Amino acid sequence: MNSFLHRFKEFQKTLAFDVFCFLWTGVFCFISFAPFYLTHFVWIAPFGLFWMAHKYSGRYWRLLGYGFLFGVFFYAIAFHWIHHMAMVFGNFPWIVAFILLLLAGVLFGAKFPLFLVSYSFLSRRVGKHSVWVAGACGMAADMLGYQLFPWYWGNLLAGNIILAQTVEITGVYGLSFLVFVISYTLFETNPLHIVEILKSKEKRTHFARFWALPFALLAIFLILGTSLYIKWKNVTPKKTLEVLVVQPNAPMSIRDERGRSPRQVIEEHMAHMDKMVEDAVQKAGKNPDLIVLPEAGIPYYSARKAPLMETIGMYWPRFDSLMISFANRYRANVLFNEIDAAYKKKSSGKEYLRYFNNNVVYDPNGVRREAYQKQYLVMFGETMPFEFMYDLSPQTGRFDPGESFDLLHYYSSAPKEPAPLLPITWERTEGLDADFVRNYYAPLQSEIKEAGPFLPLICYEVIVPEFVRKFKDSGNPEFIANLTNDKWYGTTTESDQHFELGRLRAIEWRRWIVRSTNSGISGFVDHVGRFIPGKSTGLMTAETTWQQIQVIDSPPGFYVLYGDLIPWILVVLTAVYYGNLLFQQRRLKSMEKTA
Repeated sequence: MNSFLHRFKEFQKTLAFDVFCFLWTGVFCFISFAPFYLTHFVWIAPFGLFWMAHKYSGRYWRLLGYGFLFGVFFYAIAFHWIHHMAMVFGNFPWIVAFILLLLAGVLFGAKFPLFLVSYSFLSRRVGKHSVWVAGACGMAADMLGYQLFPWYWGNLLAGNIILAQTVEITGVYGLSFLVFVISYTLFETNPLHIVEILKSKEKRTHFARFWALPFALLAIFLILGTSLYIKWKNVTPKKTLEVLVVQPNAPMSIRDERGRSPRQVIEEHMAHMDKMVEDAVQKAGKNPDLIVLPEAGIPYYSARKAPLMETIGMYWPRFDSLMISFANRYRANVLFNEIDAAYKKKSSGKEYLRYFNNNVVYDPNGVRREAYQKQYLVMFGETMPFEFMYDLSPQTGRFDPGESFDLLHYYSSAPKEPAPLLPITWERTEGLDADFVRNYYAPLQSEIKEAGPFLPLICYEVIVPEFVRKFKDSGNPEFIANLTNDKWYGTTTESDQHFELGRLRAIEWRRWIVRSTNSGISGFVDHVGRFIPGKSTGLMTAETTWQQIQVIDSPPGFYVLYGDLIPWILVVLTAVYYGNLLFQQRRLKSMEKTA
């Protein structure tokens, strides 16, 4: 064993060891996360960072550069799907897509250099409380590092359902703090010395003191998580809702390799989706309360009848008619996604035309209700920071963010004797306008009343906890709906990661999540953060999933009300404490020089 330790110490002096550290952290982060969920490896994933910080202690420019390399390796391993997306969405050559993947690691992996520099500086200058320094620096780097696809160290630990419950109080950053405290403690604990420690009273005392804070912190998180899990696991819902999620696997492009015209492609897709809904309802033997279609489930078109939409050819009466038919046929609310448009300025110039990514609700009578416009736009995918950049990437959408944080509502209809009407299926919408379809179903229609609010989120909005909190002033939602299109990423791990990152919103809000994707993975998460078994769909498939979701009646929790208050208090107190220590050190040195 001593021979192994000697060889390892010699290995640490080599450049190959640096690469080993990059790979260590990248690989163990990757397998700790979805879809592998080997959560126990998260405790050793930061070891690569600690090795590097110790090897190059005080060499801040080296640590800064190596920090960006950690980001590059992490992105290349864990977020390799960026390469696939760049080729499919951006039509970039393989080598250009690979360069973009590496650049993403540099631009959005700032948490790694932030940690290395801050941890090395404090450990070197202060020289004590390194366990706390590791936790505070790891958490602060998570909080301050900008990310396009936000992930946090706490997300890697959230696969543990008990520890995940604590995000109701601390948010995900609290778990990040725990990860680095425990990881550093394990890093500094040499298991080869356990026998020696047990034989010496002095060493036992030192060992106990070293482990006191980490052990107490882990115990607090486990006790808190267990109590919250028990509290919420068997809570009685105030009501239930029957929800049908449709995953149509809509085409990303209406250009077809089989020689079909664009009209044929989209019409065959709509006909297939109509049949999917009909088959699902017949199989269930009952009508749903809510039918949910994904982002881009009906691509390129809108169901909003307005002069501008008709002028630019985006309004499609048959799209509108099918949504009205769904609502009336099944006496259900229909939540779907569409493209909306408006002029950015008072001009008829095409350059000022901007688009909005809309979620829309039709009530059981087929009446169009509220719409939510996506606000958290994906840079370089849906928008550009500067106008001239659109010429560099014509594929990028010219979307503008919405401004409203209002919740959407679903509705209930009064019972009424069914009328013997032949359903208007997709094929029968040819030549019909929306008003005709709505009037046709008049014998089925009844009094409508508002049944409850829900939180509408589009795509990556669900993975940004600070953004989702902004809806808290609009009311208390009964559930969360996430409509997204992950087809750009093919069968990579992106959809698993996207689903997992959004899962914590269910715990923070104690609300069920209904997730509808264009091509997978669609499914449901309960208010305890558990994926509903057997209800998640596959990738690149057209299928439906049905679940009776629970509506939990509870006031907003601590995190929803106060956000990252606890993590920020920890960061501020840590900065004040260690700032004071550094000031005292400088003052003593100054006094020694003058003495």
